[in-house]
Parts: sequence; C-alpha cells; structure tokens
Amino acid sequence: MSIFNVLLIALLQGLTELFPVSSLGHAVVLPALLHLHINQHARDFLPFLVVLHVGTLLALLAYFWRVWLGIAWGVLRGPRAGDAENYRRLAGMLVLGTLPAIAVGFALEKPLRTLFGEPWVAALFLVVNGGMLLLGERLRRRVANAGASAMQDEHLDRLRWSDALVIGIWQCLAFIPGLSRSGATMVGGLRRGLNHAQAARFSFLLGAPVITGAAVLEIPKLLHAHGAHHAPLGLMLLAGIVAGLAALFSTWFLMRYFRRHEQAALNPFAWYCIGFGALALLLLRA
Repeated sequence: MSIFNVLLIALLQGLTELFPVSSLGHAVVLPALLHLHINQHARDFLPFLVVLHVGTLLALLAYFWRVWLGIAWGVLRGPRAGDAENYRRLAGMLVLGTLPAIAVGFALEKPLRTLFGEPWVAALFLVVNGGMLLLGERLRRRVANAGASAMQDEHLDRLRWSDALVIGIWQCLAFIPGLSRSGATMVGGLRRGLNHAQAARFSFLLGAPVITGAAVLEIPKLLHAHGAHHAPLGLMLLAGIVAGLAALFSTWFLMRYFRRHEQAALNPFAWYCIGFGALALLLLRA
C-alpha cells in the first residue's frame, strides 16, 4: 500500500473506532468512493491491521489507565469492601458483556462480512446506524419520562448483570459493516438507564477486550502468512502511532462531549451517518 493509503486507513481506524459512526463501514465505503486500491489479501495487510488494533487498544488503556489499574488491584486484593469490590464487579461486567461478541464472532463473523461487505450495502447500513442512534435517543427519553433516574456513579455499580449482558448483545450488531460498535453499545446502555457519559464510558471500556480479541484472532493467520515480505517496519509503526493518537483524541473528545451534552447527544452522529450513507449509496449505485 502507498504511504497515503496507510496513513488514511490508520487515521480512519483511530477516529471512527470510538465515534458512533462505524469504523468498519467507513473502511468499506470510503476506499470505494475514493477509488483507492487496497488489497486486503496482500501479505502486508494483515500485520498492518494488527498494528492498527494495537494502537487503538493502547489509546484505550492510556485514557482509562486509572480504571484498568483499579480493576487489576481489585482482582488481586480479593473479596474486600470499598473501591476494590466496585472495580472487581466492573471487571465481571466487562467479561459478561464481551461473551456475546465472542460467541457471535466465532460463529458468524465471516458469513456476515461476506454477506454485508459490499460498499453499497455498508453505505445502506450506515443509514440504518443513524436510525439506530435516533432510536437510542427516543428510548432514553422514554426511560426518563418513566421516572427512572440515570446512573451517575463512577463505577457503574448500579448496573445489573443483566444490563451488561444486554449491552453485550447490542454490541454484536457491529459485525455488520455500517453498524457502529460504540453506537450500538451506547444505545443499549441508554436503554438500560445509563446517562450518555456513562454509556460512553462503559462502551469504551468494553471496546478494549473486543479489540484485543480481534487482534489476537489475527495472530495465527499472521504466523501462517506466506512469505516474509511485509510493509516497512517504520511505516507500520507510524500507522500504529497515528491510529493510537487519533483514538486517544477521539476518546478524550467524546467523553468531554457526552459529559457536557445529555439531551439528544447522539443526534449529530445519527444525522451524519444518514447523510453520508445516503450520499455514498447514491454515488455507488449511480
């Protein structure tokens, strides 16, 4: 791949992985719109993909380092009261929320990507993603109108085990190109009574094990790749840094945004997806 293609994909991965606009959908649609020739079967594409995942993962670990340190400390300390118990419970919630993605990923990831991987189909599902985000805001208003108070606590200790499982099931929608992982999990969180900031927080924390799993699943393929020709190490490291910095900025920006905006906070992303998806659909089907 050319340097331009490498940096574009790295930037795209880092930005759209956390924004509720579908990184996979953009990765399918944008190259088709820009007529970029990206061979996903090339020998240097797989290690490049792993590097991007690692860069994004490091960004999530860096931004939430206090949470991850608290989880590690809580697990190691054993059954005690206080923050250790809260962090240990959060760790269990993240594990439970990840299980549906593991099950669906092993069973259906390849068929779903094959079935829905065409650029025009991904563009269509970007429009659907926008509708899903609007639905999330509607569900959030219903929860508020029913008198349920939004969860405000830092450790999400009012989140029930069933809530974590339901949010994890929502996450599985992201196996369809065009549907956003962070968007789906945020909608699931809003439906279960979280406010926008806490829905985003749980979504981003939940992203770390999922992104780790995606990278780990590529390692056996990487080890069995034919030949030793890969992209230059310096270029791959640069791509990982670009993806990581973009993901770090995205996380900082979104957490700041959702803390400051509670009413219809997902609507701008929804209308962007609807507009971009509809325009892409028209251009791709013209």
